[in-house]
Amino acid sequence: MAQVLEFKLPDLGEGLTEAEIVRWLVEVGDVVAIDQPVVEVETAKAMVEVPCPYGGVVTARFGEEGSELPVGAPLLTVAVGATDASSPGGDGAAADEPSGGSGNVLVGYGTGAPAARRRRIRPERVGANTAPATVPASAPVPVPVAASTLAPAPVPVGDVSGRANGRVDGRQGPVAVVSPLVRRLARQHDIDLRRLTGSGPDGLILRADVDSAIRHAGEATEAETRPAAEPVAAEAPTVHVGAAAPAAERIPLRGVRGAVADKLSRSRSEIPDATCWVDADATELMAARAAMNAASGPSGGPKVSVLALLARICTAALARYPELNSTVDTAAREIVRLPGVHLGFAAQTERGLVVPVVRDAHTRNAESIGAEIARLTELARTGKLSPAQLTGGTFTLNNYGVFGVDGSTPIINHPEAAMLGVGRIMPKPWVHNGELAVRQVVQLSLTFDHRVCDGGTAGGFLRYVADCVEQPAVLLRTL
Repeated sequence: MAQVLEFKLPDLGEGLTEAEIVRWLVEVGDVVAIDQPVVEVETAKAMVEVPCPYGGVVTARFGEEGSELPVGAPLLTVAVGATDASSPGGDGAAADEPSGGSGNVLVGYGTGAPAARRRRIRPERVGANTAPATVPASAPVPVPVAASTLAPAPVPVGDVSGRANGRVDGRQGPVAVVSPLVRRLARQHDIDLRRLTGSGPDGLILRADVDSAIRHAGEATEAETRPAAEPVAAEAPTVHVGAAAPAAERIPLRGVRGAVADKLSRSRSEIPDATCWVDADATELMAARAAMNAASGPSGGPKVSVLALLARICTAALARYPELNSTVDTAAREIVRLPGVHLGFAAQTERGLVVPVVRDAHTRNAESIGAEIARLTELARTGKLSPAQLTGGTFTLNNYGVFGVDGSTPIINHPEAAMLGVGRIMPKPWVHNGELAVRQVVQLSLTFDHRVCDGGTAGGFLRYVADCVEQPAVLLRTL
């Protein structure tokens, strides 16, 4: 006897209360195993695959791709016990699956179990095993996806989820797109990604490609719907009608963009921040980096990046000025100095600005910090950072020099107390050893919470960072 169980959107942790459905990983009628990912959702912090704690046959899905669901809302219903291998036509593929839940229901983004193979169940066989089971009357009305028949839903030609690999217009293989934002934009405008030729590396489909396709589709639709002109008598007056102004585009502040907006607004409203800056001669730092990488040899491991060296300098500076590695407890009216440095670094992705966190950066050397930055950056690029990897930072390093700019006044990443900004390193005239010379110069800017320290402390921190940039040997004394 089958039992229909309802799986609700679980608590994803870190104070998250809702999530947007990006892509369903199962169809109605699929057999799912315990802890198998069934849906991909986007929270304010990360892209997450949500596993189902039940094994059985999917009988209904709730919510369309692109819609938002609150925590606790039904995701899908599963008929447990509907895959008995002894039923007519059964192949025993799911005979060993336990019928109960895994007991591993989240915090948030999966139990780590590998995804199991899915197979279709013929409607007549499922119906024979699950006839007594019905969706509870109190359950919300599911999205109409032929749930009553449990028939597998065909993939439409316009599907842009990236799952279809069939031949379209002579092309075959997966869709060359990695950005969830691009997939969602195409889905919203009914653009078939498999018909596009990407302008990115190796044919990667970028947002600009989708925007161009949307414009062309709009022009084609306008041409098809424009009424044919009727003949007008020669004496009839000509009436000129002005073209309607295009409607403004409205972009919802939700997901990662909404979370960033909320955090920056809170930072500006709560933190009395101040900024100081200094130019530094980075010539010796660049030479030291080149020497480090040359000493490692062609197969001596990953190269040390400038960002990794600056991160290591930050941890040394915070050891000297712990006031800046703190937070303010406004309710208790206390400054809380934190024992360890969890260093965040700003990373710009197609989903927006994210700040991955290098845990226990104060215990790492430059090579270890660099390796962790590279690993987290790749996860950020593919949208696979977990909420835990995006929270808990105590100090942030922001390298906006990659955008070709010299200076900035960063907004503190609430609830931290400071952020160091780094501009581009470029040749400039500089007085060196009493003579004018061309040197590699960088601008460093520190924005700090004036509640945790005064300008003397902030200036001392920034000056120490600049000294280490100009003379890396200063850092060696503290290693």
